[in-house]
Amino acid sequence: MLTQNITTEVVSVLVTARDSVQATVFKPGGDITGVLVVHSATATPQGFYRAFAQYAAGRGLLAITYDYRGTGLSGSPRSQHEIKMRDWIQRDIPAVAQWAAERYPDLPHYAIGHSVGGHGLVLNYGTANLKALAIAASHVAALRSISPWTERLRVIAVLNILGPILSRLCGYMPGQKLGLGEDIPRAAMLDWSSWTLRKNYFFDDPSMQAKRKAEELRVPMLAIGASDDLWASEKQMDLLAEHVTGAPVERRTYSPQEIGATSIGHHGLLRRGVGEPVWNDILNWLTR
Repeated sequence: MLTQNITTEVVSVLVTARDSVQATVFKPGGDITGVLVVHSATATPQGFYRAFAQYAAGRGLLAITYDYRGTGLSGSPRSQHEIKMRDWIQRDIPAVAQWAAERYPDLPHYAIGHSVGGHGLVLNYGTANLKALAIAASHVAALRSISPWTERLRVIAVLNILGPILSRLCGYMPGQKLGLGEDIPRAAMLDWSSWTLRKNYFFDDPSMQAKRKAEELRVPMLAIGASDDLWASEKQMDLLAEHVTGAPVERRTYSPQEIGATSIGHHGLLRRGVGEPVWNDILNWLTR
């Protein structure tokens, strides 16, 4: 792990006139060669990406992690229950990217998006100043594409039955109690649930204009996944990546055996103790 001489700074990034997100900046001790923004997965606090951000900073990249509104350090899901998943995609992601571009205008910019963070990048949000981007475990998360059927039933139970019911009863999605990670706003849960029921996820939601947005992306993209990820299978990731028609896309799927891990799953490629063998590959691809 390359962590020597790294300093951190906690900053507040304005998203709307009354809302902001809390971000952490990891600064290399020596020369800064670029800026890397990490866009989180759903219900995954920015602290999860600390090891990856430190590794990137050890490589000379100034790395930025943050929490979406209504999660982690960026506010309570109870008090920000109206925040939708589309708000994370359409507002939070570009707001942090724009803040980074304005604060560090003379450096090349890169981004990696995990799951919903990758969805935002594929839909061309927060990409205006990027040289290259990577997405990890980002997929068309429609129920019809989930296999085996046992996993599909589990997702239905959590995202389409328990999640919406508990969100309406509690005023937020109790993700920790359901084993989904952090708690998230009620509206975000309902957005997520409604998209999983559509044949082509948010590509079938006219209000998202997802097909057009993905076709407008012009930034080279690396799409990586894990062979044992039941949430984002290779097929599901391909269904997402194929919508990017205006930029070069490279696909890579890693197996646990390939990186010396027992399992990888949906979070493993960016998890300390599992994904380190691929981090150098990701950063080399972005900065080459």
